[in-house]
Amino acid sequence: MEQQNYHDPMREITELRNQLSYSKRVGFFFGAGTSKSVGIPDIHALTKEVRKQIAGLEKDNFKKVEKSLKDHTGEAPNIEDVLNQVRLIRQITFEKESKSFDGVNGQDAKQLDIGICNEIYKIVLENEKKADLTHTKKFMTWLNWLSRDFPKELFTTNYDLIIEKSLESLQIPYYDGFVGANEPFFLPESLERNTKYDTPPVSWIRLWKLHGSLGWFWKPTEDKKSYKVVRLGIGAKDLYKSNELVIYPSREKYESSRKQPFIAYFDRLKVFLQDGEGLFIIFGYSFSDEHVNSIIFNSLKQNNRLYIIAFFYSDKPLEKLNDEGATFLNCAAIGPKKAIIKGLLGEWRKSKSEALLDAFWDSKQEHLKLGDFRELVRFLLASSGKQEIIEAKIKETNED
Repeated sequence: MEQQNYHDPMREITELRNQLSYSKRVGFFFGAGTSKSVGIPDIHALTKEVRKQIAGLEKDNFKKVEKSLKDHTGEAPNIEDVLNQVRLIRQITFEKESKSFDGVNGQDAKQLDIGICNEIYKIVLENEKKADLTHTKKFMTWLNWLSRDFPKELFTTNYDLIIEKSLESLQIPYYDGFVGANEPFFLPESLERNTKYDTPPVSWIRLWKLHGSLGWFWKPTEDKKSYKVVRLGIGAKDLYKSNELVIYPSREKYESSRKQPFIAYFDRLKVFLQDGEGLFIIFGYSFSDEHVNSIIFNSLKQNNRLYIIAFFYSDKPLEKLNDEGATFLNCAAIGPKKAIIKGLLGEWRKSKSEALLDAFWDSKQEHLKLGDFRELVRFLLASSGKQEIIEAKIKETNED
């Protein structure tokens, strides 16, 4: 009979508080769960909504691509799977109407790609208008006030503008690798500087959007032979109708240029995780991006001074990691009823009542609540000693 393991939730949240207190380098990774908590649809809801909104020939071709992927994998594809396949068709057909793959010609694949991205843009921006940014603002204020000698880095696979809106409403400076005022362009060299004396100042938050952004556009270079990425403001899509959005790595453009944000950001993630001692907190990410997973898992193997804490809203993805053998001594995976601590999957067993734990423990459901982004933010504020000051600041900002 397999031995049942148990973990003490009080010990683990105390460890988290201590890690945050003394870790010199701190980084965060936000997946779809963080945006979902404020009202932005996750990948599954977005797939369903795009399928519903897309029409005409694009809808027919969307169904063809979905069917082809499902026949091949046996699983229903999400919108990023569809985009990846559509962009592969664009590449192998050279976007020519005379060439087809799985019943979709190159020109139709291009139009489907554009159509899908336009629908994503409309759906996400419409939901952003109704989103409550209170907890995101609280987190950003806490992060900004976190005193460190190294830059605080925030990686995300989300392409909505929730983070940017929150930072700018609080007038917190951040840097994402783009420079300029008219049409800010991506400057990859700026990501390669690692000393604290380099610009921008070490106090600025670094924001790296691994899957692109609703504010990024592919713009042809003057010779029309390649593309550059420009970052524009909200509503810019109406002014740049002919330029494609940069959301989710475009297979063709991703491979054609070493200077685009995607590769530079992934390299930045690798540098952060493998460069000595550091704490990396993952939230709202289901470990569905194999490229990201590879960097994270390899870094855990290569850098024993790295410690990662991943929070999950449900136990299912945590159990999947355990089943696949993706467990490490320097990584803790925290779920509502279970956790993986020092490589062992076990259930939470509360040993005693203490104020810190009781505030984040659901006594009726017998589970830890930190997998909810709002609860994690509440924990960070409570552990900072500045909860009242931060909440007062956010209340003042929301009233403006």
